[in-house]
Parts: sequence; structure tokens; C-alpha cells
Amino acid sequence: MTPHPLEHRPTRSGSRAAHKGQQTRASILDAALNLASQKGLEGLSIGLLAETTGMSKSGVFAHFGSREELQISVIREYHARFEEEVFYPSLREPRGLPRLEAMYQRWLKRVSVEIDSGCIYISGAVEFDDRAGPVRDALADMVRTWHTGLVRSITMAREEGHLRADTDARQMLFELHGLALVLHHDARFLRTPGAVQRAEQGFMNVLDRYRAAPSG
Repeated sequence: MTPHPLEHRPTRSGSRAAHKGQQTRASILDAALNLASQKGLEGLSIGLLAETTGMSKSGVFAHFGSREELQISVIREYHARFEEEVFYPSLREPRGLPRLEAMYQRWLKRVSVEIDSGCIYISGAVEFDDRAGPVRDALADMVRTWHTGLVRSITMAREEGHLRADTDARQMLFELHGLALVLHHDARFLRTPGAVQRAEQGFMNVLDRYRAAPSG
């Protein structure tokens, strides 16, 4: 007997349940991201998250089967939000220096906003720098993805003639990344006044050293 086509279609109640499950998972992730920003990835636990969200441990566990899976999901969610806020909007700018400047300025703005809450990329690197495993691998992969985007943007700026032909994209990335790290350290740890402005000036100084000489 051939089954009726409608028998294979998801029921409305099933669709609603799946949608509700996705919403619940998103809410848990949002709470986990806030906790990780404050307490670090190591501060995350199924129990703490259950307490924060008002859910049972088994309810949280149903969405994230382990603490490690929860930590990795938080890293991926943080990276997705980082891309939406920093990377993708910058792609609307013209190729070359305008795009690179947009990417870096948005990055500095993100770091400056996270001075009070903490940056998972930076705090996670401290927590997992010497601890091999899937969480460290996921964190490193996300940072490398961002670095790849910056290197590509630097390379485009060189190809467009905005930066010197001998510009070493990896070296320039190293210097720009260093500025972001120092900003986070001085503003969050030392509470140094004017750290954001110094980071912005540092970026302009780096650009001036790599900028191509005017033609003619």
C-alpha cells in the first residue's frame, strides 16, 4: 500500500515543537554567552546555566550533551555575532584600504565595548593556551578565521596600490592584533585612561608606515 503523501509531512504540532526547541536553545546560548563573558569559558557549567535560566539541569543537558559541547557552542555563537557586527558590514566598503580601515575600526569598537564584559577570544586564549583539546581547537579556529579575513583585506589593499608593494600582510596583521590585545589589557586590567584613543592612533601610525607613496 502506497502511503498518502501527507503522511510524510511534518505536523503543525511537530513544527511548533521544533521551533520552540530552537528558541529555547537560542535563549540558553544567549545566557551562556553572557556568563562566559563574565566568568570565562571555564566558568561555564550545566548547573550554573540551569540556575541562571531557571531550567532544570536535564533540560539544559538535552540541548548540550556535555560541558565541552556547551563551551564550543558558545565559541561558535560568539564568532557568529562577531562576524555579523565586525566582518560582514565591512565588506560593503570598497576593496582596499577603506575596507581594511572599516574592519579594524569596528574591531576596536567591539573590543572597547567588551572592556567591562570581557572578550572571549582574549580571555579564552589565556584559559586554554596550554590545554589541548576540542575547546582550544574551536577557539583557535575562530581566531584564525578572523585573522585570515584581515590578511585578505591587507593583501587587497596592497594589490589596489593603497599599501606599499613590499607590505608583509602577516607582519602587518601581527602589529594590528598587538594593538587590540594591548587595548584590552590596558583598558580592562590597568584601567588606563585614553587607551581606546591610543589604540586608534596606533592604527593610524601603522597605516602611515605601510601606506604607498602618492604617485607622481
